[in-house]
Amino acid sequence: MILKKRIGTGFFLLLFSFCLLNYYTVTDVNAANLPDFRELAKKSGDAVVNISTEKTVKDQKRNMPPNMFRGMPNGDLFEEFFNSPFGPNGGSQGEEDGRRSRRSGSLGSGFIISSDGFIVTNNHVVEGADVINVNLSSDTNKNKSYKAKLVGADPETDLALIKIEVKDSLPFLKFGDSDKLEVGEWVIAIGNPFGLDHSVTAGIISAKGRDIQAGAFDSFLQTDASINPGNSGGPLLNMDGEVIGINTAIVAQGQGIGFAIPSNMANKIIDELKNHKKVSRGWIGVQIQPIDEKMAKALGLQNDQGALLGGVMPKEPADKAGLMAGDVVVGVDNKDITSADDLLQEIANKKPGNKVELKVIRNGETKNFVVTLAERNLDKDGAKVYEEGSTPDNQDDFNLGIQLRSLNKDDMRRLRITDIEGGLLITAVEPDKEADKAGIKPGDVILTAALKPVLNTNDFVKIINGVGKERGAVMLQMMRRGQKFFVTLDLSGKK
Repeated sequence: MILKKRIGTGFFLLLFSFCLLNYYTVTDVNAANLPDFRELAKKSGDAVVNISTEKTVKDQKRNMPPNMFRGMPNGDLFEEFFNSPFGPNGGSQGEEDGRRSRRSGSLGSGFIISSDGFIVTNNHVVEGADVINVNLSSDTNKNKSYKAKLVGADPETDLALIKIEVKDSLPFLKFGDSDKLEVGEWVIAIGNPFGLDHSVTAGIISAKGRDIQAGAFDSFLQTDASINPGNSGGPLLNMDGEVIGINTAIVAQGQGIGFAIPSNMANKIIDELKNHKKVSRGWIGVQIQPIDEKMAKALGLQNDQGALLGGVMPKEPADKAGLMAGDVVVGVDNKDITSADDLLQEIANKKPGNKVELKVIRNGETKNFVVTLAERNLDKDGAKVYEEGSTPDNQDDFNLGIQLRSLNKDDMRRLRITDIEGGLLITAVEPDKEADKAGIKPGDVILTAALKPVLNTNDFVKIINGVGKERGAVMLQMMRRGQKFFVTLDLSGKK
């Protein structure tokens, strides 16, 4: 009995020792596989800067009604105060428009890209600033502050280039190749979150090519390295110490979801800002939108690849080259175009004045057009991508859920329509019916159905009952607040 107990105890101790040894061995192996960020943070941190800005903003004017104190005790004194430079009607001294001026500031990050003081940051960090302060932290410039000047900015990608004047050479960072990044790679972010100087956070690349609806050229890197307010403009670094992204945006409701502008996009833009102080992009003067399966069916296409021209602006490059609303662009200079974003970015990457060849499908036929690019102008809003409405459910032909009538001269004058002969005005849309689910709204104007003009309701009904039934879908060209776009009504299964 005693011998059995000793054997049992010995076996238990042996098993315990084996498990303990195995635990520490596995732990040591796992620890050995984890990256060490100490040298990377030390080497790169000196080239990261803190940015603070100052600007003058005006409060909204708050005028009090005239003579509102008349008849009240000491009313004259109240009236005098409210109209004085310090009162709501008067604003601060020197403010002729009656609005108070106050100083406002913001915090952000940036990083040095050349030894002579060029610094990259986000446009939203320095936009509208009267004063841009840059604080360094390198050993030779510890806690030194410099006034920076704005070299150039690109609001569409939220990038800016600033410059400080220094006597000594500064440490700087180099751009890496963001196209070579793979999801799961380790990265670190260095910045100034919430004013906490030179904070370092680590994580991985969570995804690439994210579109977060921040602008026309969204293709962000997503990372779970902690990004917070104040990190904006700071670098996202790979394990070689190269900048592979510029930290720009976060999901306010989430944790571990940050976004950075890829270095390959940023590098080109920064070079252009450095050399020309602005970014010039090609433009053809169209409104484009994606194609889905219903739209492809309505157009008689074999698939949903390409970019649909929802509208062509009169007297602009595309119009001059002969392009029309309803054309589907499937190629630019022998490069395939599979989406609306492809077309937008391919044209924008080319210079104004360049000639490009567009491969287009029109009424089932392939055509080629040579277009001379103009310069992209945000005020014209010609390249905005219009999304189609929700997917409609099947309904019968006579239950589309819209009331319409022909446009008259008063409608055209009120809606400021000058470039079309006529159309159908949507006067009412029934909730949860086909038109409503396709995104059609009262006040919209139907210009064409199946790419054919509709000047009266008879034209519309004939197309619905003809081409619409034959293809199982009909595409309507609409106008809303001066912008043209397409929606598709699904007629499959209609009687």
